[in-house]
Amino acid sequence: MSNAEVLGRFVWHELLTTDTAAAAAFYPKVLPWRTAPSSMPGNTIWMAGQAQIGGLMALPAEAGATPPHWLVYVGTPNVDTTCSQAQGLGAHVVKPPADIPNVGRFAVLSDPQGATFALFTPGAGPPPGAPPAQGGFSWHELATTDVAGALRFYGQLFGWGKGPGHDMGAMGVYQIFMHGGSQVGGMCNVQGPSTAPSWLSYVNVAEASRAVAAAKGAGGRLLHGPMEVPGGSWIAMMMDPQGGAFAVQEAPRAASQKPAAAAKPAAAPKPAAARPAAAPKPAAAPAKPAAAAPSAPVATAAKAVKTVVAAKVAKKAKKAARKVRRAGRKAARKVRRIGRKTARKAARPGVRRAARKVARKTARRVRRGTRQAARGVRRAARRVRRTARRGR
Repeated sequence: MSNAEVLGRFVWHELLTTDTAAAAAFYPKVLPWRTAPSSMPGNTIWMAGQAQIGGLMALPAEAGATPPHWLVYVGTPNVDTTCSQAQGLGAHVVKPPADIPNVGRFAVLSDPQGATFALFTPGAGPPPGAPPAQGGFSWHELATTDVAGALRFYGQLFGWGKGPGHDMGAMGVYQIFMHGGSQVGGMCNVQGPSTAPSWLSYVNVAEASRAVAAAKGAGGRLLHGPMEVPGGSWIAMMMDPQGGAFAVQEAPRAASQKPAAAAKPAAAPKPAAARPAAAPKPAAAPAKPAAAAPSAPVATAAKAVKTVVAAKVAKKAKKAARKVRRAGRKAARKVRRIGRKTARKAARPGVRRAARKVARKTARRVRRGTRQAARGVRRAARRVRRTARRGR
């Protein structure tokens, strides 16, 4: 591959972490990788089959509080020229252009929205072989604060073109970008103000669910998935034990094997400066990942609303029945007081007795009427409760 052909290709991926030994033990359990020694001190090579697909090194001291992360390298015929062009488009230089003996020249930049990436111009050497069927990087996703601005920046810098966009509702548009006529990645909005713009890389695996189980067993954490995306691929996003975010992608599977879809998580943490450990290799052609989110069935929601409303009606009916009973008792007490008062005022004992009798009779009638009214309210309340139970 000539330097002219390397422009805009993802040619290398470097993991910068706080514990290289732990990372070297973790990733081969999850991905079809193995490690190999590097000619550069402090660096380790990631191998997928016979292909070198990335590197591993410790976070440099100047990284400060930057968390472990994967750094993507994009090819260019001339690092210095592209670095100057990127600065003119609003990028910032994190690490100026420098040579790697017998490997090439690189620089690390931060795009106008703050996502970090690296430039790389390969040195003289044999052309890279074909990308591996399993274990190669297949898709690259940029989470950014300005999708349209990022697409303009990278388009002018690397010649990436605008592909189809997928409306993700509240999450915004998932914008595919093209290189050489192929879809190679996507851009989307960062999820939440505390999430920094960053790149997330996907690795081809035979089975996403198996990779997830292996990652969990080795101390990693599942961020999202596995889920099916447009085109039939299955993806899952994870974090290694030290905090480096990565994703896996499985080719479309048979319909009978499809699990339920899940919602998409936030993007990976912001990367920082790094350097490639050996001659980089191009990434494999990707399928197209995107997020999907299931919604609750409408019928279930309607039943839930109906049940809640019926319960509220029943509660109000019970309260009304209590009020009717209290009013009846109060009226009966008042009638009895009036009867006693009238009896006391009567001059003869016979008149007093008659007055008391009338008062008692009237009070009984009031109580009977009150009880009947209360029973009517209770019956109505029972009917409402039965309706509510049927609604469930």
